[in-house]
Amino acid sequence: MDDFFHGKPESCRPGHLPAHPRPAYGILSGMFSPAALHAEPASLRALCRDLETLSDLSRSVGPWQSGAFGKLADAGLLAGFIPTDCGGTAATELAIVEALTAVAAACLTSALALTQWASACRIMAGGSAELRQQFLPPLADGRTFTTVGIAQLSTSRRHLGKPALEAIPHASGDWLLEGACPWVTGAAESDTIVTGAVAADGRQLFCIVDTQAPGLAIAPPMHMLALSGSHTSAVTFRGVRPQAVILPEATAGVRTGGLATTALALGATERSLAILFSEAALRPALTPIAAALRTEAKEIADSLWQAAQQGIDAAPRDALRARANSLVMRAGQAALTAAKGAGFVVGHPAGQAVSEALFFLVWSCPQAVAAAGLCELAGMAPAD
Repeated sequence: MDDFFHGKPESCRPGHLPAHPRPAYGILSGMFSPAALHAEPASLRALCRDLETLSDLSRSVGPWQSGAFGKLADAGLLAGFIPTDCGGTAATELAIVEALTAVAAACLTSALALTQWASACRIMAGGSAELRQQFLPPLADGRTFTTVGIAQLSTSRRHLGKPALEAIPHASGDWLLEGACPWVTGAAESDTIVTGAVAADGRQLFCIVDTQAPGLAIAPPMHMLALSGSHTSAVTFRGVRPQAVILPEATAGVRTGGLATTALALGATERSLAILFSEAALRPALTPIAAALRTEAKEIADSLWQAAQQGIDAAPRDALRARANSLVMRAGQAALTAAKGAGFVVGHPAGQAVSEALFFLVWSCPQAVAAAGLCELAGMAPAD
């Protein structure tokens, strides 16, 4: 997978909105086979070219309306996240992580939307056989969209005395949801949201909610420092009845700072390095700087691929994420410095790289990763 870290990405060209907002997607090619360690290289390269072509439009209107999410479905990438008994191809962890890195290098907005879709699918896959068959097959080929909203269970608003989203038992035996999810990517573009609520006895429940359910309200997308095309909104629940409930014990549970976040940081780094190497072609003095950053990226990539194959404990996983966070920030700043004043003009790729790199300081960032970043900024040695 060294080709992820070599060569300059093609220039982004505006695409066109699809004729209707919800095309009927189908798997046109096999990105993954269940036993293969890697994605099919030609399919992945072709997909990333398409995503890069659409990236400006995806930043503006979102990957759902730009057609980028449809490209993910058509290429068979979405199917790789879905079990084989539910219409997917069950790609290996290594193949998934490598593909996420490549997608992020082509379009970080699309990659972010993909990770939120994938997190929702992972939780659904921990449900009953009936639930899996109901929800996962149409997600595998892009007939329906989903997303996840569980920040209130992990890194967001946990300092509040009352749960941000409560699950209240109803006399019918169902649950009703009361409260809010502060961050839901693509909420208005999705058919379902997989969210997390807390019952009165402290149990955490995963709930699949129809976005058209009575009592559910999706706020307008936030205008963020970067990645506004992800259409991230707050969602409120007023007596909302979930379509299905999954106990976290049946799934991998709530986690932050997984390998996917490191993969996206690595992919974003590659975009910055492409800018830097482009500038170095005109100013050779920049070449050793670009080469040093690329060497560091390769080292982190090797560690990431190893972790995807062999597994990794929480502490070294956080340390790997911290290294990737540091690199994506420094690579973006190096690209902007090399681009000079032109890079500071809105719309220049170097400026975009810097603003998108900042996202990794706040996205799914465990305390250990945040602390390591703050220590680096302060010039302090990380605490043991």
